[in-house]
Amino acid sequence: MSMSKPLAGYKVIEIGHSIAAPYTGFILAELGAEVIKVESPKGGDYARGWGPPFFDGAASHFVALNRDKSSVTVDLSDDAERARLRRLILDEADAVICNLRAGVADRHGIGAAELTAAKPTLVYCEIGAFGSGGPLSDAPGYDPLMQAYGGIMSLTGESAERPPLRVGVSIVDMGAGFWGAIGILARLLARGRDGRGGIVETSLFETALAWATVQIASVTIAPRVLKPMGSGASGIVPYQAFCATDGWIVIGGGNDGLFAKLATALGHDEWICDPRFRTNADRVVNREVLIPLIEAEMAGRSLCEARDLLDRHGVPNAPVQRVDQVIHDAQTRALGILQEAGPDALATVGLPLRFDGERPAYVRRAPRLGEHTREVFHTDAEPSGEAEMQPEHGAPR
Repeated sequence: MSMSKPLAGYKVIEIGHSIAAPYTGFILAELGAEVIKVESPKGGDYARGWGPPFFDGAASHFVALNRDKSSVTVDLSDDAERARLRRLILDEADAVICNLRAGVADRHGIGAAELTAAKPTLVYCEIGAFGSGGPLSDAPGYDPLMQAYGGIMSLTGESAERPPLRVGVSIVDMGAGFWGAIGILARLLARGRDGRGGIVETSLFETALAWATVQIASVTIAPRVLKPMGSGASGIVPYQAFCATDGWIVIGGGNDGLFAKLATALGHDEWICDPRFRTNADRVVNREVLIPLIEAEMAGRSLCEARDLLDRHGVPNAPVQRVDQVIHDAQTRALGILQEAGPDALATVGLPLRFDGERPAYVRRAPRLGEHTREVFHTDAEPSGEAEMQPEHGAPR
């Protein structure tokens, strides 16, 4: 077994759509687990259609999050197909990932309580919208809704006077995917000791709250309304983007020593002893005084000049790059995280993990709808009907 594929030998059934459940499955697949993705025979995972652009008939969401998986189609309204899926889980699966609409899995006999009772070694991960319990436990949820309801959107943007902004990636959906994978791994580890599986639960709303951990603590300590800080941070100054002549550059003056280096780099050693700027707490209080002074110094410099100056003085900085620039960036290329798997597969981002220097390999492209149905179920029968597989969430980017 490759050290970069530590889950080789484990089998996971992914019953879900969109982003959160597929991202959980993606993580486990990249770590070596055999992940079998269950889709509706008519259309499959909704993410297949979230385009353009499309590659091999599927949108970028699907291509990026479903590589190294098998795809089978199951009509949950068909007794025989439903029974076939249940047998697959009970006979072969180590874990199940499920993010169907509340009640759907239970209604079809593939819910967490029923399956873990029938197979005590099974680890069953439920990814919901608002979590179990509470007045919204049965309500549907999508990434932007959770960024709004969980407070993230109130912290994102230029100012409170501007329209609210969503974080530009599906941070809540993908975050829930992280927690799903972590929960499954933890339960599998415990199973190695006690022989028992169990039910793992996470949700989009809980994930949104987890992302806001620091801000919630801040407001608990000092009750107030937090406002958007643009590219900056509420408790660190300077720690934001500044405009150069040909683009934007982020400066990370995260402590007093780094601020002193920045002051020296910009030719203002007097800032170091200025009582308004002496400590980070002073700089936070006097943010509206300090930031314009730094802006004035950066406005006349190009990105190249600014980076060279800051690098020479040991001040952390980074240009604000577009995605097309990041793809071709020398550091991105050197890390090998943008992986390829042959001429018929699109290069996509792998796991941000390496084991003894080896990144988990990209083995095969995202599957076509139902591509492995016959192979997995050992049957020549064609799938039929339309499955009732509605997601809890999964707003497209």
